[in-house]
Amino acid sequence: MKKITFFTLCIASISLCMAQDLCEEALGVDFGTYSVGGIDGEPAPENCINLFNNGEAGEWYKFVPQQDYYLEISTDLAVNTGKDTRFHVYVGNCDDLTCLGGDEDSGNNLLSKFHFNATQGTTYFIVFDNKWSSEGFDFEISEYVAPETLIAFEASVINPMPPGNTLGAVDMTGDFLDDIVSIAADNVNILEQTTPGTFNEINIPTSNAPFIPSWSFAVADFDRNGFNDLLYGGGAGVTFMKASSDGTSFTEISDDQFVFSQRSNFVDINKDGHLDAFVCHDWEPNVYYLNDGFGNLVFNQGGLGDSEQGGNYGSIWVDYDNDGDLDLFIAKCRGGNTEIKINQMHRNNGDGTFSEVAEEIGLADPIQTWSSAWADFDNNGFMDVFVGASSFEDGSHKLMYNNGDGTFTDFTTGTGIENMMSMGTENVAYDFNNDGYVDIYGIGGRILINNGDMTFTDAQIDIPNGPVGDFNNDGFLDIIDYDKIQYNQPNGNNWLKVALVGTESNINGIGARIEVISALGKQIRDVKAGIGFRYMNSLNTHFGIGEDTEISKVIVKWPSGIVDEISNPDFNKTLVVEEGSFLSVNKTAYKNLSLYPNPATEVIHINSAFNIEGEKYEVFSITGQRQISGTIQQASSIQIDRLSSGIYFLKVYANGKVFQRKFIKE
Repeated sequence: MKKITFFTLCIASISLCMAQDLCEEALGVDFGTYSVGGIDGEPAPENCINLFNNGEAGEWYKFVPQQDYYLEISTDLAVNTGKDTRFHVYVGNCDDLTCLGGDEDSGNNLLSKFHFNATQGTTYFIVFDNKWSSEGFDFEISEYVAPETLIAFEASVINPMPPGNTLGAVDMTGDFLDDIVSIAADNVNILEQTTPGTFNEINIPTSNAPFIPSWSFAVADFDRNGFNDLLYGGGAGVTFMKASSDGTSFTEISDDQFVFSQRSNFVDINKDGHLDAFVCHDWEPNVYYLNDGFGNLVFNQGGLGDSEQGGNYGSIWVDYDNDGDLDLFIAKCRGGNTEIKINQMHRNNGDGTFSEVAEEIGLADPIQTWSSAWADFDNNGFMDVFVGASSFEDGSHKLMYNNGDGTFTDFTTGTGIENMMSMGTENVAYDFNNDGYVDIYGIGGRILINNGDMTFTDAQIDIPNGPVGDFNNDGFLDIIDYDKIQYNQPNGNNWLKVALVGTESNINGIGARIEVISALGKQIRDVKAGIGFRYMNSLNTHFGIGEDTEISKVIVKWPSGIVDEISNPDFNKTLVVEEGSFLSVNKTAYKNLSLYPNPATEVIHINSAFNIEGEKYEVFSITGQRQISGTIQQASSIQIDRLSSGIYFLKVYANGKVFQRKFIKE
């Protein structure tokens, strides 16, 4: 980068300072750093930023390159910390100026930078305006060297009908390939992925839905007939579309309950093996629909976010404390001085009840946010969370680090996230470059690449938020951009997709914890239906493994308690796991392994349908520390009186497999 640094100060020459006030007397500049004493000259003419109105005054400079350059103009300098700048760049002459571009806040915090191809001999007018401030600052002109491309996308036009209402990236035909789903009040349009990158259009007429998915969309097979059903979160209520047993039609189900829907999810709330539905309510306590076990959903309200005035925006179900149960985090949004804007965490107590613990664990934050992105960003085995701001009125974006003891610490400073000034409502976490570290997509369509050390780099990709899935089956996650697919370009990194088929658990495997172990270490994912704010993303679970050429093990911990372990699976493929298919005992026998009493105070007994005498066991705390180990004796009992009160996991190693059960020590 060519830089010739010098300073031109107004105090050195009053006439020189005045010369910057008019276009006709714009100060000529070259490569280097300059100091602007203040902004008090002729205002900028046309608005080249297309954001807010121009200020009432300006300062004028001109640059004439001696050869062709790729040029950058920037106020993003340490000396300007805390200042707010903006500028415009024109070509032409003072009587006929044409906008080339400009910038408002692309630099750190509120600073500005703009780069462009500058042609030899052309005069470029640079005008700073005082829309936000008239105080002085420094700026720099330099030859721009483009950063290394971190990730690249190529667009391909599609024609979903109706256009602009494409809400889903999820398998609708049972082949584990992501399809594209668009919704109208009386139609479901499916672009069925047949071969990689090719689609077969299917239109399924429906009865007129009283509530359309104007706020959110969720997909899962809640009646477990093999075809996914739909949830429409509308501004006045909720509509379900239940798929027929052959997937060729839908039955519309609605009621007269008023629900100002926000994020919606499918999840097994009571862990009975049947999917329920949860919907954030913006005006009242949240609502949920419990599955009666026969594919019928029964309306409930209260007990999971009971603010009378609502403010519930972004629900996400995630096991933050590694106890095997899904907890509920709610991103809240309200302006003004009100308690209903404080984010909530409802911890699953494992007995069908939930406790709101956000303040206790460090997540009770007043940030105005519509959604959060959860992932193990440093691969240490615990879920962290990015909370994305939709307004900076009550705080900016935050990265909260999971301490591994059920609490969180603000880790934002130094990660690069503190420099992001764009805002948005959609925030999700995926490994877009398949390097083995989960990235962040959101905050107004930006992708933040995880550097592997809890810092993030803006990939300089600006794709409007939309559904995320793999639309050409190449293992790299793509994005729906209105009427286009933004295809993620492979970079040589390896990957694995895991698709689940539940038997004892819900058929989609929602709520399962998947672990992938390779030379990079252990990665974890929770299977979820309904993340971000509005869209429905792939139900397949994606892992990047970078340059690793072997996966030593995949572990699936199902909501039922069944644990499947797959050794040395092929990579760069989709691994389909049916619950219990990688056990050496049949599923019925596994299901009959239980602990009693539970909770217990001194001793737990193991009741098993198969012989476990002489087998090894271990007891772990919820933070992963081994507390007890030994060999199971004939009585099949384990002494636990020395354990502190809390939640523990018993692992029994039998027949070459691992059987895990949770118990409570009182």
